[in-house]
Amino acid sequence: MALQYASDEILAIFVPIVVYWVYSGLYMMLGSLDQYRLHSREDEEKKNLVPKREVVKGVLFQQLVQAAVAFLVFMYTGQDSEAARMRKPSLLTVLSQFFIGMFVIDTWQYFWHRYMHNNKFLYRHIHSWHHRLVVPYSFGSQYNHPIEGLLLDTIGGALAFLISGMSPRTSIYFFSFSTIKGIDDHCGLWLPGNVFHLFFWNNTAYHDVHHQLYGNKYNFSQPFFITWDKILGTHLPYTLIKRDGGGLEARPIKQKS
Repeated sequence: MALQYASDEILAIFVPIVVYWVYSGLYMMLGSLDQYRLHSREDEEKKNLVPKREVVKGVLFQQLVQAAVAFLVFMYTGQDSEAARMRKPSLLTVLSQFFIGMFVIDTWQYFWHRYMHNNKFLYRHIHSWHHRLVVPYSFGSQYNHPIEGLLLDTIGGALAFLISGMSPRTSIYFFSFSTIKGIDDHCGLWLPGNVFHLFFWNNTAYHDVHHQLYGNKYNFSQPFFITWDKILGTHLPYTLIKRDGGGLEARPIKQKS
């Protein structure tokens, strides 16, 4: 199959990247809504350990690697993709592929994410890059060390695509949805009526707890469910309280030793 004529594959490579910058840009424009922020703008500037220029460069590099790996995966599955294009999957099939893809990504990322926290070498030299953003913001969602970006996000996404059996067309929607969900988890805003907060316990506040020092050993699950945290005892519940000076704060209900 000549990939240059396969519009679904091309869209599957580039649409999630466009979605990333458009959706995160919308959140940056909403950043002035101080009453819904989980951290003050002053803390965002003072506590974060990496300038935003470096975050942008790091994310763009990761997305370049993701695009290259996606190109190779589509080349490898070219005939299967062509056959899938000839069949129109039912809604039930698409929903089951979404669920399988979500389960694969959650499982892959939970165990690698937790291991990178428990292994001092991997945390110091690789995963600590992401935790330079003590106060997360939207376009920092995919800011990672290149090795972590390849291992957790890119390979994890490729496995979700292959194991679920989704077509390139379905993957456009799946990875765009995953991108939006990851951005929402890092946006730092607790907006009323946010559908992700209504349908997912793994949300902006849940992941914000993990980014704080007291949550460094908990809330490893990402980006969809909290299942593995619940099963394996790494779940740290929180409550939202009003912060002095305006805004909100996600505070642990009980401090674990």
